[in-house]
Amino acid sequence: MTSFDDRGKAYEKKFAHDEELKFKASARRNKLLGVWAAEKMGLTGDDVDNYAKDVVLADLEEPGDEDVFRKIRGDFDDDGIDQSDHQIRHTMDELMDEAVQLIEQERG
Repeated sequence: MTSFDDRGKAYEKKFAHDEELKFKASARRNKLLGVWAAEKMGLTGDDVDNYAKDVVLADLEEPGDEDVFRKIRGDFDDDGIDQSDHQIRHTMDELMDEAVQLIEQERG
């Protein structure tokens, strides 16, 4: 019975680790996405950092990525930035891959 308990604890630990990685990667991706979008909108300096923070905060509105997508889509529409929904979602996917790689590199 001990090996069964050990296996269960190992699965719980892996699940917690995976969830932590998802959370960190999502936050990192959102910051990278905010910088990307800010540059598309012509923002510079502190405005880029502030916008990136706003994108990270937008992810707290609801589970999933739709709240972040809506923020970027709405801001692009307001500023007349020509980016399709597909381009935005594709960039979100690419930046998630980059965020995961960065976190894994940091962990060594």
